[in-house]
Amino acid sequence: MTTPEQDASPGPASIPAAARLDAPAPRRPRARRLRDRVALGWLAAAVVIAIVHRWVPSATWLMIHLVLLGALTHSAMVWSEHFAHTLLHTVPDEAGRRRQDVRIGLLGVGALMVFLGVPLDVWPLVVLGATAVSAAVIWHGAHLVSVLRAALPSRFRIVTRTYIAASCCLPVGVGFGAALAFGLPEEWRGRLLIAHLGANLLGWIGLTVTGTLVTFWPTMLRTRMDERAETLARQALPLQLVGLSVLIAGALVGWSPLALAGLLGYVAGLIWWGRALIRPLRAHGLREFAPASVLAALLWAGIGLAWVGWLLATTGSWAGVADALPTVGGVFAVGFAAQLLSGALSYLIPSVMGGGPSVVRAGAAWFDRFAGVRLIVINAGLLLFLMPVASWVKVTTSLVVLVALAAFLPLLLGGAKASARARRALAAGDPPAPASERVPWSMNQAVAGVAALVLAITVGVAVDPAASGVTTTPTAQSVAVAPTGNTTRVEVTARGMTFTPNRIVVPAGDRLVVVLHNADAAMAHDLILGSARTPRVAPGQTVELDAGVIGASVQGYCSVAGHRQMGMTLDVVVEGTPQADSSGHDTTSHAGGTGSAIPANPSDSLSAPLDPVLAPLGAEREHKLTLRVTEVPLEVAPGLWQTRWTFNGSGVGPTLHGRVGDVFEITLVNDGSIGHSIDFHAGALAPDKPMRTIAPGETLTYRFTAGRAGIWMYHCSTMPMSTHIAAGMTGAVVIEPDGLDPVDRSYVLVQSEVFLANAATAADQAQEVDSDKVVAEKPDRVVFNGIANQYDLTPFTAKVGERVRFWVLDAGPNRASAFHIVGGQFDTVWSEGTYTLRQGRAASGGTDGGAQVMPLQPAQGGFVELSFPEEGHYPVVSHIMVDAERGAHGIVKVTP
Repeated sequence: MTTPEQDASPGPASIPAAARLDAPAPRRPRARRLRDRVALGWLAAAVVIAIVHRWVPSATWLMIHLVLLGALTHSAMVWSEHFAHTLLHTVPDEAGRRRQDVRIGLLGVGALMVFLGVPLDVWPLVVLGATAVSAAVIWHGAHLVSVLRAALPSRFRIVTRTYIAASCCLPVGVGFGAALAFGLPEEWRGRLLIAHLGANLLGWIGLTVTGTLVTFWPTMLRTRMDERAETLARQALPLQLVGLSVLIAGALVGWSPLALAGLLGYVAGLIWWGRALIRPLRAHGLREFAPASVLAALLWAGIGLAWVGWLLATTGSWAGVADALPTVGGVFAVGFAAQLLSGALSYLIPSVMGGGPSVVRAGAAWFDRFAGVRLIVINAGLLLFLMPVASWVKVTTSLVVLVALAAFLPLLLGGAKASARARRALAAGDPPAPASERVPWSMNQAVAGVAALVLAITVGVAVDPAASGVTTTPTAQSVAVAPTGNTTRVEVTARGMTFTPNRIVVPAGDRLVVVLHNADAAMAHDLILGSARTPRVAPGQTVELDAGVIGASVQGYCSVAGHRQMGMTLDVVVEGTPQADSSGHDTTSHAGGTGSAIPANPSDSLSAPLDPVLAPLGAEREHKLTLRVTEVPLEVAPGLWQTRWTFNGSGVGPTLHGRVGDVFEITLVNDGSIGHSIDFHAGALAPDKPMRTIAPGETLTYRFTAGRAGIWMYHCSTMPMSTHIAAGMTGAVVIEPDGLDPVDRSYVLVQSEVFLANAATAADQAQEVDSDKVVAEKPDRVVFNGIANQYDLTPFTAKVGERVRFWVLDAGPNRASAFHIVGGQFDTVWSEGTYTLRQGRAASGGTDGGAQVMPLQPAQGGFVELSFPEEGHYPVVSHIMVDAERGAHGIVKVTP
């Protein structure tokens, strides 16, 4: 007698009954469904984090691990036990089922602790969670050993042995992961990441998947198994285990050739085993979503493995490997894990729920809905996301891919309802619906999938046409010259703030076509020639600019803020005429300009003043922060707006706070439209890698240890540095000196300059920084914490007799500061690593000293302390008075 699920498969039984993995051992169906819902819950959580990731710490890590450690690990443990019992002809008793429930609960609780501990930076919670996860999987492996020993001899025992080997890998990988959460130097971080990936992804998940697909692959295809499958799996397992061991050993000793050799050995085992998948595929083809999704997952796994191999072969340092692995992890999570789960569960859930052939078909049909659309959107969308497209195109494409992946969840609910209806109909004696042999995809679905991606690309381009590659239609130069009918075509390379060649000679009347190639590694450029312009050209890309008929000499330039001022100009000279103006300044009028007059502040209120309070230090010694580059309109004075280049959307970057010896791990995410970077003065390390410019859409991890006390500047170091700093890309790192005296209140002020291109009184009027003014050193405002006069409107507060500390950093980019509080006297001044005065005691031994000002050059910082003798309002200024009048001004409101 066959099970209903076996009846649901067409044709003769071609796989031994014990190997039919859709034939479950007797279980409580409700409990099985509940266990699958845990995996679906982790997937749903990953979808939610993907939507709100901008506001979630460690969001990329969390999304990857919700899929891999959460959903996929849960399913691997649940279903590998189910398959092992099925293949070994064993049935767990009630006590065994209860023990499995405990293992599953222990795994889920441990995973939850890890998911909370890493983003919150609570390492003991991470260790506790990792221990619970390891204990659950070790217990699971021990159970499989006992099942294997108690079972009678049978085919496919290699599957259970593979599961046992996989269970030995996860605790090792979890240990590496816990060490990563503790915080290590960047070099060790890269080595442990490879070891972690090897043990967990290639070992625990990879071995479980290869063991399962020996029999599950032909079952999904509803065809005969390759008779070599069991033999190939038995031969491949030693290759995989040896390769995996060598990979981990190579990573731990820091020898990338050894790690690469281990990876190649593991891949050789995979290829040897994978030959058993070809014959079933050829015999039956892909007629359902489930095997098609699993096959796509395996292809992405191959891409991910090749990528890791390329990194090991070509990356010069383990730190460089660490920088690239989050992207590779995303490929494994989305391309491999999510598609593997949705494919496998699309087949398993209806089959295991049972109810007869008609009930199984009714549920399974839901999982095949929109199969072609979903597969095209997910796989082509992920491929498009990995290409060097504009950041907004990446955003819109990833949203469409997310929708296609998340569609599995409502389809699951629809399938469950359809199964329930079919079960009720069967109980009522209604005839079952005839089986459908229609392949669940068509040309219409292919067109719909492509159309969805095209729509996503179109929306991304519409948001930022210049960055997305839309060329402005050129207009011919206004010339009084007869066209010759000839075309002068010139290839120009943009690299390092120069065009090469930077001078083109054109016969009068010729049409000029410039082929612009951006040879910079991370910085976008464009070219404007008269009324013709290119889009923003991403690194490595090439575009053409048709400048029209040339009748007069003209100077072209790159319009990215600051690039023209750095000398990025292109002179087009008509034969026999003078060379174009090469002063580097715009000869046409534009809003602002170096001579523009920005009026007084248009308003007496602010929409969002910045809180200057420095919170007390906690006990943590490792600090993790994501700095996301954005280009947003912000108020730079009450009622006055500018488009700022920001770290985390504020006029000045967030203040980092720690002690000497603390470790800082900063993830820089470039969501802007041009290249950006970051430089932390608080850390001492070679700038080559961590301070490099990254292109839009890229991510960089910067890790340093605070070796000395001070208030240290951090800033974008992409050229022209002055423009990037003036645009808002700066902030402070406060590292407290040992023995710092207690105070009642502590504030942080970062002084900087604002250069306005226009007098925008609303966000939609805001323009970017005026680079000409930066070069001419003509600021419109000098500000504390990014906004002029904000602390006149929202004063600092103190009470009479309280000790107040002001940490002050002069971020420049050009002007010095003379920090002063009118009506107050400093009894403590600490600047650039030393006290010049400490509670009235001078370094020379005097005990009655005071200070009226703390002088700072750009990039210098320090702190002052004072007490206020009576209530009142005490102005806070830079005593370079013209700067105080430009906005470097505030009030301390002192109350009794």
